[in-house]
Amino acid sequence: MEKSKFILDIQDLVVEYHTEDGIVYAVNGMNLQLEPQKTLGLVGETGAGKTTTAMSILRLVPDPPGVIKSGKIFLDGRDILSLPIREMQELRGSFVSMIFQDPMTSLNPVLSIIEQIAEVIRRHENIGAAEAMEKALEMLDTVGIARDRANNYPHQLSGGMRQRIVIAIALACSPKLLIADEPTTALDVTIQAQILEVMKDLRHKFHTAMIMITHDLGIVAEICDDVSVMYGGKVVEHGALTEVFKQTKHPYTEGLFNSLPNINYRSERLKPIPGLMPDPTEIPPGCTFAPRCGYAIEKCFSEPPALRWFSDTHYALCTRYEDPAFCLKGRSSAWQTQS
Repeated sequence: MEKSKFILDIQDLVVEYHTEDGIVYAVNGMNLQLEPQKTLGLVGETGAGKTTTAMSILRLVPDPPGVIKSGKIFLDGRDILSLPIREMQELRGSFVSMIFQDPMTSLNPVLSIIEQIAEVIRRHENIGAAEAMEKALEMLDTVGIARDRANNYPHQLSGGMRQRIVIAIALACSPKLLIADEPTTALDVTIQAQILEVMKDLRHKFHTAMIMITHDLGIVAEICDDVSVMYGGKVVEHGALTEVFKQTKHPYTEGLFNSLPNINYRSERLKPIPGLMPDPTEIPPGCTFAPRCGYAIEKCFSEPPALRWFSDTHYALCTRYEDPAFCLKGRSSAWQTQS
């Protein structure tokens, strides 16, 4: 098998949920690539398809009602959608791990934290119980939790400490890819900063590639190398951090930046994106963002958006770039001032 330059390569992924109320089109032709040891920010509103994409990478989309209809997902060149379930179970935790949004629901309430870390180590490494416990204690040291808390249960820990335990479990077997699904959402701002610092340090220590799923552009700027902006179940703009932040090309990305408050010019009114996300049971034939887009023309509502490359790493899905004279109006000074 030829070695892939990407640790993750998603090609034309389509995921649906078949419910009593109809088919929910959650992911609609998703394309995503990630190089080893890089961090990708996956950005978008609630309902954009970010978490479903992450669950697809782990083959944890609940079936029923979820169905991976088509597409391919390669992990280090291996097509995981064709793997037997036993081989996929071996990959989870050893090659790819995930940090979920709420640490309290991610941990077993009747097992001590040391038992939960040791469990994943014994599952994937051929070592005895005593050695697994010692390695679990080392992971506690790594995430900054005192060893005398090892026999505590999740309810005895703060939210920030629980999230550190989840990080320790995810990284215990040194996976090559870590997926973090809004890992700081349930935490206060001070603890958020601490958790992000821990994740940055551990990413470098374990040489791990990471997907940071978030709606917070500040977190993306803090921790990511590349950015993919999702809308309506697909990536509408992708590029290196500086390309997406400084040379924004998609109207939706522009809207995200324009909705940021400007702390230096408090008299300026926010510029929210008008309207709502499209109903995922009724995906329109044209651009899914067209009903909310100030640049939309008639063609945008009837035809799928065209892919336009602006560099070897930067692209956007937008029909308007068929007009050579088209350009965005430019973002507000909100982000420029704060970055």
